[in-house]
Amino acid sequence: MASNSSNNSRSVGEKNAENHEEDLEQMDFSLDEYNEDEDLETGLSAQDVGFDSVIGHIEDIIMEESFQSIQNGFLEKYYKEFEDTEENKFCYTDIHKEYISTIESYLETELKKRMPDFSMQEFFQNLQARKNELEGEIFEILLTFSDFMAFKEMLIDYRADREGSSVDLSGGLMVVPVQDKLCISGASPFCISGKSIHGP
Repeated sequence: MASNSSNNSRSVGEKNAENHEEDLEQMDFSLDEYNEDEDLETGLSAQDVGFDSVIGHIEDIIMEESFQSIQNGFLEKYYKEFEDTEENKFCYTDIHKEYISTIESYLETELKKRMPDFSMQEFFQNLQARKNELEGEIFEILLTFSDFMAFKEMLIDYRADREGSSVDLSGGLMVVPVQDKLCISGASPFCISGKSIHGP
């Protein structure tokens, strides 16, 4: 009887092994569905990862003193030419071309040092394709290459800062803990003045 039970348990074990082998045969281990251009961990495409890498390097470059010196030197040289009017002077076009040549070539040289296979043309194609989803100082700087009005606005803002005609709102702001405002009779924590717009 013991031998009969061992035969039954062996046959159950063998059946499980056979079923397991059949399951393995039915599983598809091919990588046909795997997209080599996608990072499985982040879900980003290789193009997204490459674009993000370039942006990271550009962030580093524009923070460097050498880039700041070149850009500020250019702005300092030409800011007086730009006026905050609807009309554009003919010289604006030449100044914009010089800016593109100066800043873009510097960026491209620095990016190629960090990424030998870098292509500025390919990067700008990716940048144009993502234009509506990007924001921040880096993208504003990059936009000044292709968008003349963004370039003009940058120079007008620089001029306003240099001549002291820009509006500085920082002096009129005061940060106060909300709890302090809640203790004042009739005060609303959602109003800058501390008084409710509905009255006491």
